Amino acid sequence: MDTPAPGARGYSRRSSEIAPFHVMSLLARANALEQQGHDVIHLEIGEPDFTTAEPVVRAGQAALAAGHTRYTAARGLPALREAIAGFYRQRYRRDIDPDRILVTPGGSGALLLASSLLVDPGRHWLLADPGYPCNRHFLRLVEGAAQLVPVGPDSGYQLTPEQIARHWNADSVGALVASPANPTGTTLDSTELAALSAALKARGGHLVVDEIYHGLTYGFDAPSVLEVDDEAFVLNSFSKYFGMTGWRLGWLVAPPAAVPELEKLAQNLYISAPSMAQHAALACFAPETIAIFEQRRAQFRQRRDYLLPALRALGFRIDVEPQGAFYLYCDVSAFTDDAQAFCAHFLETEHVAFTPGLDFGHHRAGQHVRIAYTQEVARLQEAVARIARGLERLPRR
Repeated sequence: MDTPAPGARGYSRRSSEIAPFHVMSLLARANALEQQGHDVIHLEIGEPDFTTAEPVVRAGQAALAAGHTRYTAARGLPALREAIAGFYRQRYRRDIDPDRILVTPGGSGALLLASSLLVDPGRHWLLADPGYPCNRHFLRLVEGAAQLVPVGPDSGYQLTPEQIARHWNADSVGALVASPANPTGTTLDSTELAALSAALKARGGHLVVDEIYHGLTYGFDAPSVLEVDDEAFVLNSFSKYFGMTGWRLGWLVAPPAAVPELEKLAQNLYISAPSMAQHAALACFAPETIAIFEQRRAQFRQRRDYLLPALRALGFRIDVEPQGAFYLYCDVSAFTDDAQAFCAHFLETEHVAFTPGLDFGHHRAGQHVRIAYTQEVARLQEAVARIARGLERLPRR
């Protein structure tokens, strides 16, 4: 029997066209090195090193003990939607009707709903390149597309109204921006969000804003797009600031007219978000829990403030200081044009793992790496010492 040619096994074209996370193969190698007894410093994965806060864990345990293990409504527990609305009142001074909030399985569930609702086959959103890879992959999943717009330090790695005007075409239906952004950590202020909103409304387009790293900004609270555009779609998550990565819980805020369609999609796509996680998340908004999150935010700022100048001193070029998230997006063109080989070198020789730019798009990807400061400062100091040593061992160009 003839062996089927690659791509001819009866699998969908969309599956073959969705790229894997390249960092996952790097993580697998890092884990293998650890199993061999090596001490690997993990700066590659976008997951806080803190475990879920104790009040949230206790609430989850209580939910299990009380038997809260059944389906909830597709839009989520009413009490949790009320609590999220209360969080918007407290932090952003915005009154959001809880009926506009859909609780989802992670921020990914919110992205799935928004892309399913807003993108027809062959249509596209404008996205910044570099950017979080799953954004474009979800668009491919719904038979749409991402039109990647190269961005750089001059715009803080963010889309601008001028770029929207330049790249908009007959197939464009909207734009997705992130503030703070992965992998760059840059943010958009209220004026910039308002200008993006106006540029899209002038073209009949939708504005979707990823606010998943809200709460993890340093020296200020990032504005929500809902402060300047009540018709925008907002993606958020309990994973980053709230530290619930493995609980898989997020939310979507949508215009009122969109909610019935989104609820129908939720019913069909995943029925409901995990019930135990929803009950646990109610504890996130208690003052004692917020205090824990704020202490952790302060630690992330200390880590950034150590690692940023330390890497610059080694020759890593970081043109824009990240205002949020927990990443440094580093230009390594002084050392290499092959970021993937660069990352492999440091993993194999110094046992420090970070992510090649290839995972985040195409624009100068071979000259960039993302380094996550998701380890305590002492561990980061050890990583810097190893990186300095590894730079001396780099093959000459």
